[in-house]
Amino acid sequence: MSSTQAVREYLLGLQARIVAELEAEDGQAFIVDAWQREPGGKLEGEGRSQLLEEGNVFERAGCSFSHVKGKVLPPSATQHRPELAGAPFEAMGVSLVFHPRNPYVPTLHMNVRMLAATPANAEPVVWFGGGMDLTPYYGFEEDAAHFHRVNRDALAPFGADKYPRFKQWCDEYFFLKHRNEPRGVGGVFFDDFAEFGFERSFEMMRAVGDALLPAYLPILQRRVSLPFGERERDFQAYRRGRYVEFNLVFDRGTLFGLQSGGRTESILMSMPPIVKWRYDWKPEPGTPEARLYTDFLRPRDWAEWAPG
Repeated sequence: MSSTQAVREYLLGLQARIVAELEAEDGQAFIVDAWQREPGGKLEGEGRSQLLEEGNVFERAGCSFSHVKGKVLPPSATQHRPELAGAPFEAMGVSLVFHPRNPYVPTLHMNVRMLAATPANAEPVVWFGGGMDLTPYYGFEEDAAHFHRVNRDALAPFGADKYPRFKQWCDEYFFLKHRNEPRGVGGVFFDDFAEFGFERSFEMMRAVGDALLPAYLPILQRRVSLPFGERERDFQAYRRGRYVEFNLVFDRGTLFGLQSGGRTESILMSMPPIVKWRYDWKPEPGTPEARLYTDFLRPRDWAEWAPG
């Protein structure tokens, strides 16, 4: 089996596992949208987008696999590697976003991917990227701590520096500069990673992908039955606006997909279904909504949190 085939088989298996677990939680099946790009165009390849909309637990949950090849790397992929500008490439990955119905359940994003570029008269350059981050609307310290500890433990075999390094990278990456605020409570994020060589770097990417379900499902199960009303739904819709702003303005994955001629429906599947914006709105001090800003939307050492 070729090295890229091994990555492909892992990613397809990961998608299948995640979708099966979410269907069990929600009680509704994902639709399957398999697509293909014919050879000869700007981009060729195939993918499998799976989507759950208007479910019992999730308003929208999308989990996509894609495997594409292109003649020229898009600018978003070469901004840190200018020597690869103009090189043909191959990219594959699994990307997902879960938007729950209950405002007490956080939104989740995860992506794991491999990208290989073949510069003229040179060996292929392969690197991995990915990570996951949690976006609560109403914060619970034990949820943020659990999420970070699972990620810390998944990365521990690869060196004590990896979790703090990738946590900081996540805090810095998922930051809305125009709002001067983080998107959520972070997680881990890495990109352009090849420092272990192919096999060990691929192993690290798998460790992150495999951590997704144990990081998120216990939080979902703890919060999904909490009662909520219009106030909580209204705040959830307002905060989802920040999610949209980040994805459309800053997210490299969105930009890569659109710049490379990717499939728009699959790329924008991450958008929440119901969103609100308000002019210069601020929560009342002392409210649960205000506590999201004061206690959660700032970098914290969540893995070391303890009650009391």
